Amino acid sequence: MHKVLFAACFSAVAAMAAGAAQANDELIKLSQNPKDWVIPAGNYASNRYSSLKQITADNVNKLQVAWTFSTGVLRGHEGGPLIIGNMMYVHTPFPNKVYALDLNDENKIVWKYEPKQDPNVIPVMCCDTVNRGVAYGDGKIFLHQADTTLVALDAKTGKVAWSVANGDSTKGATGTSAPLVIKDKVLIGISGGEFGVQCHMTAYDIKTGKQVWRAFSEGPDDQILFDPEKTTVLGKPVGKDSSLKTWQGDQWKVGGGCTWGWTSYDPELNLVYYGSGNPSTWNPKQRPGDNKWSMTIFARNPDTGVAKWAYQMTPHDEWDYDGVNEMILSDQSINGQNRKLLTHFDRNGLAYTVDRASGELLVAEKYDPKVNWTSGVDMDKNSPTYGRPKVVDQFSTDKQGEDHNNKGICPAALGTKDQQPAAYSPDTQLFYVPTNHVCMDYEPFKVSYTAGQPYVGATLSMYPPPGDTHMGNFIAWDNKTGKIVWSNKEQFSVWSGALATAGGVVFYGTLEGYLKAVDAKTGKELYKFKTPSGIIGNVTTYEHGGRQYIAVLSGVGGWAGIGLAAGLTDPTAGLGAVGGYASLNNYTALGGALTVFALPQ
Repeated sequence: MHKVLFAACFSAVAAMAAGAAQANDELIKLSQNPKDWVIPAGNYASNRYSSLKQITADNVNKLQVAWTFSTGVLRGHEGGPLIIGNMMYVHTPFPNKVYALDLNDENKIVWKYEPKQDPNVIPVMCCDTVNRGVAYGDGKIFLHQADTTLVALDAKTGKVAWSVANGDSTKGATGTSAPLVIKDKVLIGISGGEFGVQCHMTAYDIKTGKQVWRAFSEGPDDQILFDPEKTTVLGKPVGKDSSLKTWQGDQWKVGGGCTWGWTSYDPELNLVYYGSGNPSTWNPKQRPGDNKWSMTIFARNPDTGVAKWAYQMTPHDEWDYDGVNEMILSDQSINGQNRKLLTHFDRNGLAYTVDRASGELLVAEKYDPKVNWTSGVDMDKNSPTYGRPKVVDQFSTDKQGEDHNNKGICPAALGTKDQQPAAYSPDTQLFYVPTNHVCMDYEPFKVSYTAGQPYVGATLSMYPPPGDTHMGNFIAWDNKTGKIVWSNKEQFSVWSGALATAGGVVFYGTLEGYLKAVDAKTGKELYKFKTPSGIIGNVTTYEHGGRQYIAVLSGVGGWAGIGLAAGLTDPTAGLGAVGGYASLNNYTALGGALTVFALPQ
């Protein structure tokens, strides 16, 4: 973690020493150097903040392209590169190539890894052939391939040290997420909620690839790694079989709850945080109950996998509001009390501020005023529905029943924000959030489960909210008050990850392909540059040879860009995204490239 950031997030140099003793020593040491970018989200706190400040609000308008690199792959380029010393590691969507580039030698390709995968995995991937990045630790680069293989590559040579299958792609499991190295383990989730996969978070031994623990999102206590007495929800023990009681029969075995988003870690508390996705099927009539623990924030011990606490944000999900978005850790004063906070911008349109040590819910507010499926969360601790969202009957796909087209639900299934990660600046104490400003029509229908076949059961269409023509906003958010501080409209959803810097500048990319820089305090646009393709990658910064660089992958795709990426034209294809983003074809085209910016020398 960057030096300034570590002090902000974990309070003291003493905490750094403790963290170094607890966590992977090499990774902790490397991550304290802001010149590098050694963890997919920038640091364990997942706040995508850099203490580099050569580029400032005063000079960012002078940025120029320093160099570019073609990945040789089309489709959607999510995630971003790692920078470790003089080496940069760049990944691609399927076929999941990894390039090692020498920054000291004109960005020469030192090695390239290209796995041989069965192309039949492509149609099993829900929302494009994306991959969100590689991880580093113990001299290895870790890649989660589309076919679920977790592979460890020698960072110097690219040779395979070990590999292990994390799931079965013939039954619908796929790999799209970035691993996270914690201590002597590599943690990785799984995708496949649209195919009825019983999803999990798994820890593998960093030396051998041997499975250490696996925690499923639903099932009996020994599978979800819950202690009925010690694992809590909103301060109370979860009790025995907390998941099984909320499913009908054995439905939990095809229950979804996938874990394809981002993972965070607090070395001081020794807790790892991540979210689970939608229950299967998308037709809520077929799975009565709260469907625990889909749509849930988990806090787990990374040594054992046992959950300390859990909180389900959208019980009995009726809209596909996956809870997998990043968990941003910060230490802030709220209501006059210093707290270790976790802030999460959920697909369901609500931003949650939680005490990450105890799981206490502190704030839950809409971060797009157009959100209408709920009137808000019950915050009365004495209420039997404490912590639950209050569902508006008009927009309940369950109450209206099967084969009824529920119109005007906001947000759409892709959420007020999907996986594209927000950033947090300890300087402003604001969160910078790329959002979708999109509503939908949602018609559930009966569907049967067949292993390896889609298990969706809903037809969708997407469009901007009534009265609006834009489909995205880039906002600054105060997590203590639950208020938007400023908001910039974007024509399309902002599907790129944000970056906040000590220079007072925040960066993000647009689906048309612009890298944009805005003032962290006001949101004023300071700079933009059109890259070769739409940006769904995450903005990264590093320093090399005394210069600060800004790097971003462009390559349109992902759920929002699936029509372009896969050549789809039916408006309801891509789970409704093709029609909603049809005009994106007028602004960009396919192509994978890394574009790197710097100030003139």
